[in-house]
Amino acid sequence: MIKVVLSGKKNTAMMSFRSLLTDDDIDAVVYFVRHAFMQQKLKNTRYHTEENGWFNHEKYKIAYPFATGEIPLDIADEKLSEIQRSGKQLFLASCISCHDRGKVNQDGVIWESRPLSWPRNKYTHKQVDKADAISQASPYALHDIQKVYVPGSDSEKKGQIIFQNNCAFCHAPDGSGKHWIGQFIEPHPKNFTEKSIQVTYSKQELKTIISNGKENTAMPAWRYVLSEEQIEYVISYMWQRYN
Repeated sequence: MIKVVLSGKKNTAMMSFRSLLTDDDIDAVVYFVRHAFMQQKLKNTRYHTEENGWFNHEKYKIAYPFATGEIPLDIADEKLSEIQRSGKQLFLASCISCHDRGKVNQDGVIWESRPLSWPRNKYTHKQVDKADAISQASPYALHDIQKVYVPGSDSEKKGQIIFQNNCAFCHAPDGSGKHWIGQFIEPHPKNFTEKSIQVTYSKQELKTIISNGKENTAMPAWRYVLSEEQIEYVISYMWQRYN
């Protein structure tokens, strides 16, 4: 340990303290670390203490399971309880900058890329004629492009227009929900390109969700915005487009 403090450690952020500390200082630091942290595991060496500015650290308690890896981060939100969903959101918003090694279920899986804030600088989810330097470099820009699809009926055609003018704001123009806004929202909007919608829902289930919204998500009740006929058009489009 003295050697590491003296010379630093290659390929890490640990620098050499040879020019900053005396030999006696280094001996004292190494002794303290070994005794207090490693052997005694003294309570006053813990990071989350009032002395370190962490007053009432228990208020973060619902996020602990995600920081410790007890609950993997890639568990689908619908499989979490309401408290666990809140804990995950708190972890991602407040704890993740330091506790950046949360557990996932699958070996080798890297956390999904996700925006740190709501889009600013007049960013739009809709495709623009000329992309600027920010949107062109964004990993979310691809999903802001509506993929070519030719509706097979008038009701589908009307539903496509309604979807792009209303639903695409959260679910993305390509239906994946993986654009900037969709990836910012927790839990993420449904990805309709992932699995056949006809396998996932019945038409009545779709109508109920679109009409009444979905609890514990950002999905609103569209019956206050769209007529029953318009909702039927959207379902007609989605039923064929995302089959």
